[in-house]
Amino acid sequence: MARSIALYHPSAGVRPKHNPFGKDVANVELFKAVLRYADVDRVDFLTGAQVSPADLVMGLTPGEVARPQVATTHLLDLGPAKDAGALVRGVPELTDMAWLRRQVGLENAYSLVGMVHTLAPPAMREMIAKAAVAPMQPWDALICTSPVVQESLVEMFDEWTGYLADRYGGTKQIRPHLPLLPLGVEGAAFAALADRPDVRAATREEMGVGPDDIVVMWVGRLSFFEKAFPQPMFRAAEEAARASGVKVHFALVGWFPDPALHREMYQETVQAYAPSVSVHYLNGNDSDLVGRMWAAGDIFLSLVDNIQETFGITPLEAMAAGMPVVASDWDGYRFTIRDGIDGFLVRSLGGPRGAGQGLLNRHLHMGLTYQAYVGSVAQHTAINVGDAAARIADLIASPELRAKMRDAGRRRIRETFDWKVVVAGLQELLTELEAIRLAAQPEELKYTRNPTKTEPYGAFARFATSVLGAGTRVVARPGITLADLERTKTIRLDDYASGARASHEESVAMLTRLIAEGELSVRELVAPFPQNRQQLLGMSIVWMCKLGLLDWR
Repeated sequence: MARSIALYHPSAGVRPKHNPFGKDVANVELFKAVLRYADVDRVDFLTGAQVSPADLVMGLTPGEVARPQVATTHLLDLGPAKDAGALVRGVPELTDMAWLRRQVGLENAYSLVGMVHTLAPPAMREMIAKAAVAPMQPWDALICTSPVVQESLVEMFDEWTGYLADRYGGTKQIRPHLPLLPLGVEGAAFAALADRPDVRAATREEMGVGPDDIVVMWVGRLSFFEKAFPQPMFRAAEEAARASGVKVHFALVGWFPDPALHREMYQETVQAYAPSVSVHYLNGNDSDLVGRMWAAGDIFLSLVDNIQETFGITPLEAMAAGMPVVASDWDGYRFTIRDGIDGFLVRSLGGPRGAGQGLLNRHLHMGLTYQAYVGSVAQHTAINVGDAAARIADLIASPELRAKMRDAGRRRIRETFDWKVVVAGLQELLTELEAIRLAAQPEELKYTRNPTKTEPYGAFARFATSVLGAGTRVVARPGITLADLERTKTIRLDDYASGARASHEESVAMLTRLIAEGELSVRELVAPFPQNRQQLLGMSIVWMCKLGLLDWR
């Protein structure tokens, strides 16, 4: 097994942002888990930010001693990926990374591993599909967090590569490796938050919850267009309360995309569908409050109906906290929740096949926003209200059933979805990919760069009268002195993009020689410098021509 792991983390972010998306939380939690549990000696973070290893570790795992050595390096430093045998990224965009790997001659040196968090945006599906035409290899992978994602991508790649073969007369249908690996949670941490009787009692008292009342709980974005329309949940809570004769509180722990407008819309819906239920709107960005609610709640309810969702981390958090879950039989939920064991799955009903083509066309061609697109699909996806109400009522009526599901859910987390288990699964995957890579025979590569993304001086060479080459002859213009070059350091427009050319000292050396010797070819002018500096020297020559210090012919 490789003794290091390389993580592609451009932002070097250490905490999910305000009102985070699930993928933001999942990726940060994955990086934390790798630091805690990976069986490696070193973890390398490739970042685009200036951050020290100590600061990154402190941000990700404050108060903990980093078990492996941690290093940070630039995104374009591929040494750590080569050392580890793989480069892991928390999103599915691997195309440019695959072309870079080929460009620098490291095709067989390491695997690229991405992760799929959603399939709903058409642009995201197209991004993922590009893997079929990028130089990805059998030792590369796109991790699918649930079987339904895996099955959906197999179908999409079959159709896409079939189209490519039909279009171009090919016989190969290539798609990336699509392994199944779930997200995880820190099971013990959520259990510790939940198992606080004093906190439970105090929080319920603050909410006005009676000793025999039931608190049904939701955690996450309160977004009807990207998460779940609340009507089925409100109605199910109301019907369960009436059937059981027990006072029900519904705690919505989250945040509204548009707090003023959307809260008003939710309150209007509560009045229509759940008039006897006490609905509490609680700040999901307050981590202390969220932690207290894991202690205060009795039943977790998540009737998600949105194609944006593919896995669902909050039901796992609820299971780790010891709460039985009532969730829609939808996407990854049916993978994580065992119906009748850890909770209940409620039947869902999608619209008729083909009926969404008009919506898709409006999104692609007529300016319908992504939120309006997926929201319209969700509005016409049904979750069975009667089933949900009956299952909530069953749980209200039976503390024994709630306790049984609490124990089963926590056991499920320990065995399958704890980050310790997931990180071990990730390392097993990387070992499997390494075996595939080492067994492969290197192939002769005809194309070593992406033809659609040629570097600009090559792609637009036809735009200019001529381009600088080794044979181009340059000369200092009459009257030019080194003082003219020195002055450029004081002019901001002259100094723009200085990192894209040679150093000021190297430019001084070239201009000094031209003033002394007269006209020289570029080949002659750059010959005294190291080979790895010569392209940057060429950029400086063009820059000095631009400013009228040099002339060319």
